[in-house]
Amino acid sequence: MIELPGGSWWDWDVLHFDGSQLRLAAGHDLTYHHGLEVVFTDVAYLACPTQFWDPRFREPNLAERALVRRHIGEESPVVVAFDVDAPAGGDLLSCLVAAGSVEVVHGPVYRYWRDNLAAGERLAPHVRPPEPS
Repeated sequence: MIELPGGSWWDWDVLHFDGSQLRLAAGHDLTYHHGLEVVFTDVAYLACPTQFWDPRFREPNLAERALVRRHIGEESPVVVAFDVDAPAGGDLLSCLVAAGSVEVVHGPVYRYWRDNLAAGERLAPHVRPPEPS
């Protein structure tokens, strides 16, 4: 089960996925920055939307664990389940991530170029310096 630090983690998106590492980012508004990342390494199974709101993390049930096992052929060291509201409303959408490990990283991450970062501040992986004029 994932333990999140206190904070406003309403808005979520897939910040980065390269086939092995998945970075989910969270904050109260993801327009300019986020304050939390859930980083999965050695991802073997992924079923979640690219953007979602207010996930409810929980232990995966037996059927979800069996589904992952069927798809990857073995037990995964980490299986995380969470539910989000379906975009059309009404129902919950169940999401799963199976990976080798998971880490929760807390701290400001800017989604735009910014000079002179303070200790603990970072830039999102896609941010590049401005082109010289």
